[in-house]
Order: sequence, then structure tokens, then C-alpha cells
Amino acid sequence: MRDGSEGLVYDVVEGWGPLPEGWELGMALAVAMDSRDRVYVFCRGTHPVVVFDRDGGVLDSWGDGVFTTPHYIEIDRHDHVWCTDSGDHTVRKFTTEGELLLTLGVKDVPGEEGAPFNRPTGTFLLPSGEFYVADGYVNSRVHKYSADCELEFSWGGPGDGPGEFEIPHGVWVEGDRVYVADRQNNRIQVFTLGGEYLEEWGDLLQPCNVFMAGGRFYVPELQGRVTILDGDGGLLTRLGGERGHEPGKFYAPHGVYVDSNGDLYVAETLAGARVQKFVLRD
Repeated sequence: MRDGSEGLVYDVVEGWGPLPEGWELGMALAVAMDSRDRVYVFCRGTHPVVVFDRDGGVLDSWGDGVFTTPHYIEIDRHDHVWCTDSGDHTVRKFTTEGELLLTLGVKDVPGEEGAPFNRPTGTFLLPSGEFYVADGYVNSRVHKYSADCELEFSWGGPGDGPGEFEIPHGVWVEGDRVYVADRQNNRIQVFTLGGEYLEEWGDLLQPCNVFMAGGRFYVPELQGRVTILDGDGGLLTRLGGERGHEPGKFYAPHGVYVDSNGDLYVAETLAGARVQKFVLRD
């Protein structure tokens, strides 16, 4: 059990997501859900994409031999599965069965002088079909694409000043604001839709991503906790804080997802190597 303020109390679902014999999840980088409430985990284990039902039963897996370094997964409103591979410099779109539909970037060829992509880290897909890509580990930039997958503009660059990044690791768009998890600068930066700097939120420990649900921001932090903020960046509660492998503790949270019931899924990388599910207590 993890206790929180503002009425936010979560109970861990111990043993969620047991794998078939001989499988290993390995580092779990991200988690997403499709329109049928199927949970997709993007990982570096036996099978790159493992599909579960909400109760943790394994339904499917795919992607063997396709990915170099799985990093982020997102599912759009048409149930297309977008996978960001930080190792081969691509963002790819698949069907829910793993059929490749689209590749952005050139496999195994890094972009030069800030051009997409050089070890990208994540996406955010708008209902309009437009999307943003965090091009994190080398380029330290954010790219905006049209619904036709044409690059419209980019912003950022290495540094710790306003509008600069030290590994922009995840991106979220809410209304007319773009929220970027600036991991190594221990902050979230907030921009207009056009990339104009507005403000930043600090007091974070290597934030890996930003996810919003129910008017709250959920931020997985690599140093062993998940921070929950209100819509203005005010602290509501924190889960974890002391690294551990026991149920309900975290070692290295990397990705989060909140489903329509308010249940929280946390994917852990490094020695965490698991996904935990938490149920919001009434």
C-alpha cells in the first residue's frame, strides 16, 4: 500500500502480470493501453512487446528481432501502436498484431546537426494526427510533425537554460501546453504548442515522462519514485522514494499509464525490470 495526500491512496496488485515459463520481461521501458483495454509493455526481455489483459494475463507478444533498444510505446485513437527505438534512431507505427505500417527516421542512421533522429526517446500523438517527438539522448530537441508525418519545426538544444534540454525524455500535450520531461535537468519544462518557453517545474529526480489523467500529472522518476502533480505543477503526493524491489516499492520507474478506472501501471527499467499495477482506493 502507498499512502498519499489529497485522497490519493493506491494499493499495489501483488503478482500482476506473471509470464509464461522461460520468458523474461527484462527492462520494462513503457506501458500503454488500446481501446480494448489490453495492456502493452515495451521491454528489452524475451519478447519486445508483451500484451496483457487488465488482470495481468498474457494475451500476445510480438516484435522479436525488430527492435534494437526499445524505449517508448504509445497507442493512438485508431489503435496504431507507435514504438520509439532509441538504439536504431526510428519511430515506427504498427498494427496491434505487430504489422509494420510506417517508419520515421532511417534505421541505424543518426540524424546530423539536430535533424531527426539521434537516439529518440518518446512521442505524443494528438487526436488530429499531428504529433511531437522527444529526440532525447543526443539531439536534445523536440520535433513537431504534421498529420502527414512532415516535420514542421523543432526546438531545444543541449543546456540547462530555458528551452534547453539535457535529455528531453518524454513529452505530453494538454490543451495549449506542451510538457517536456527534461530528465537530467531534473525538471519539467512547459511550452506553447509552438515551442515557446513558459515556465518550469522543479523538485524532481530524473523525470522520465509525463502522463496526465483526471486532471493530474503522473511523473515517473528514475531515482525510485512516482510524483503526482496537480494541473499547475503543485505536489499532490509521491509514491515510493526509497529504492526497493518489494511489491509497492520502486527501483527505477521509467514509464507510467493510468487507465479509465484510475488504475496506475508503472514500468521499471534497470534492475527494476518489471511492471507493477496499483489500484486507486475509493
